[in-house]
This record gives sequence, C-alpha cells and structure tokens, in this order.
Amino acid sequence: MAIIKWTPFLEPFEEMERFIEEGRGFSPAIDVYETKDDVVVEAPLAGVKPEEVEVSIENDVLTIKGGSKKESEVDEKNYYRKEVRSGSFFRSVALPAHVLGDQAKAESSEGMLKITIPKAPEAKPKTIKVNVKK
Repeated sequence: MAIIKWTPFLEPFEEMERFIEEGRGFSPAIDVYETKDDVVVEAPLAGVKPEEVEVSIENDVLTIKGGSKKESEVDEKNYYRKEVRSGSFFRSVALPAHVLGDQAKAESSEGMLKITIPKAPEAKPKTIKVNVKK
C-alpha cells in the first residue's frame, strides 16, 4: 500500500495553479559557446516546429521565441505527473562577444536548434598623431 501525503488545502488551489502553469509557458535550456570565428547557441526544442521559432539578435542579445501545441489533448486528465509542456516560450541571453547579428544562421536538426553567429572583427586601437601648432 502506497503512502500518500494528505494536503487538505491543495484542492481549492489546484485549478489556479494549473492555470498559472499553462499561461506562463516555458523557457528552453541553452548552451552557448565560442569558436575562433563564431558564437554558437544550441537549444533543444523537441516537438517544436522550426517554422514556429523566431530568432532575433539586437545589441549582442539573442532572443529565441515561439510556441508548441499538443496535437491531441486527452479530456480525462488522470495524470500522475505532467511535465511535458506546450505553449509559448521565450529565452533571451546576452552573447559573450560582439557579433554580426545580420549574418547569423539558424538550423534545426532532430529537435536541436543551432544558431551560429559570426563574431565582429575586433576594433583595432587607432593611434592619432598630435600635431603641434606654432
């Protein structure tokens, strides 16, 4: 026989908690790393159609947003645990280097989104000769 913790005050709030969870969406995990020439960002987006993902870069900040929908929804919800999420998602991250956002490339393969962004050439210090007026 399983022991189940009794929580007398949970029932009235279950509906409200479910509403908050569904409305909040989710934030995908990401990996960010640098190569010699690029900043690379990878995010697992299994179950998300690539055409429903929007990637933007502004002021060296990458933003990924989109949504996923469940194709079939079960009317009888006798879940023991529900961790698979659907709904909208949004993730924004500051990139570790100055990048050329207009040259970024994004590709999706087997549920993994990979964004490759070329690094901007480093600004070389400019030496200015001081002329002496007589």
